[in-house]
Amino acid sequence: MIRRLDLRGQQLSSRDLRAVVPRAEMDVEHALETVRPICERVRTEGVPALIELTEKFDGTRIDSIRVPAEALTRALAQLDPDVRAGLEESIRRARLVHADQRREDKTTKVVNGGTVTERWVPVDRVGLYVPGGRAVYPSSVVMNVVPAQEAGVPGIAITSPAQRENPAGFEGLPNPTILAACALLGVDEVYAIGGAQAVAMFAYGAKDATGEWICEPTDLVTGPGNIWVTAAKRLLRGVIGIDSEAGPTEIAVLADDTADPDHVASDLISQAEHDPMAAAVLVTDSVALAEAVEEAVAVRVAQTKHTERVSTALSGPQSAIVLVDGIDQGLKVVDAYAAEHLEIQTRDADAVAARVRNAGAIFVGPYSPVSLGDYCAGSNHVLPTGGCACFSSGLSVQSFLRGIHVVSYDRAALQDVAPHVVALANAEDLPAHGEAVTARF
Repeated sequence: MIRRLDLRGQQLSSRDLRAVVPRAEMDVEHALETVRPICERVRTEGVPALIELTEKFDGTRIDSIRVPAEALTRALAQLDPDVRAGLEESIRRARLVHADQRREDKTTKVVNGGTVTERWVPVDRVGLYVPGGRAVYPSSVVMNVVPAQEAGVPGIAITSPAQRENPAGFEGLPNPTILAACALLGVDEVYAIGGAQAVAMFAYGAKDATGEWICEPTDLVTGPGNIWVTAAKRLLRGVIGIDSEAGPTEIAVLADDTADPDHVASDLISQAEHDPMAAAVLVTDSVALAEAVEEAVAVRVAQTKHTERVSTALSGPQSAIVLVDGIDQGLKVVDAYAAEHLEIQTRDADAVAARVRNAGAIFVGPYSPVSLGDYCAGSNHVLPTGGCACFSSGLSVQSFLRGIHVVSYDRAALQDVAPHVVALANAEDLPAHGEAVTARF
């Protein structure tokens, strides 16, 4: 079901490894041409376009793009007590972790009379995207909202696609579990819009037929989505800030012969469950483990609920068991892969994990599965995919903050450095820059 890739005996550079590791293909550039007219319609037509596009793409007719406050209250009241308890614990743990991420302003005395302060200011308004398709993601509400709230963002709006097959009383709204999560977090500005049109709504805002703003524009949009959401983010970047261009989810497991093959198999399947394009990669120096994992995968896939989806993901080109000569080579492979989620199931797992340079999040040892991070570890599950972890980070409080340098020099401090400013200005053939300093003396 899952192919093998044998790299033993090969001395490959990081560049070479990036070319051979399994990777899901997603043609965002091609999708741009599809989402461009959608985004333009939202920009020019506003709410009427959003309602028509929702009926076209989500198969449900909505009367209003905004979810009534009463629906949020009702969704929370009807929420399964066990699910509510799970969400409350997820929120509690996420707040513990994200509260410690808040940066403090720092003033540096450069010279007597001259200081530079880095001041951290939250963005004014954010739009948070919560997917709704093959699965329901109230956990993504938590992962988006908590860092935004801990950063001090004053304006938070959430959008999630309207669902055609909702329970009675929630027709034409996002899934009620998502609405309940919004209510638990105290977010009451929620929209029943999905896809590229949702990103455009956050970028441009949306007025109704009378010209009244129903959704004000936001400064930043965050949250994972499908290829159309990703394409819209790429298209509108610059009009609006974005967190990242999310691709299909992925897990890599670096394991040796001490790993439990059933644990590894269950973890690979857990991510393959997301999407037929999800990537599951095992990197190991143990042929015996590889064989045992293959056997365990076959058994578990036949027993799992989403057998077809999982089978497609595991048998696709984006998934593989990669054989390596040892943990050193394995580390080179996982660094080249730069996985969204990386599990370390080896001897001295803490020491091995400390050597990893590229990963969205690292899960250390046999009792730290990715599923824990998806819900209740306290970490964030909105993470870079497609190898982007080699240069970007997961969602955090910092995602919602801007660093502003505040420069304060007195007369003596400026006069002291004036000759250096003039010299550099003249070297760049920008004499007026130097004159802006000398004019003060």
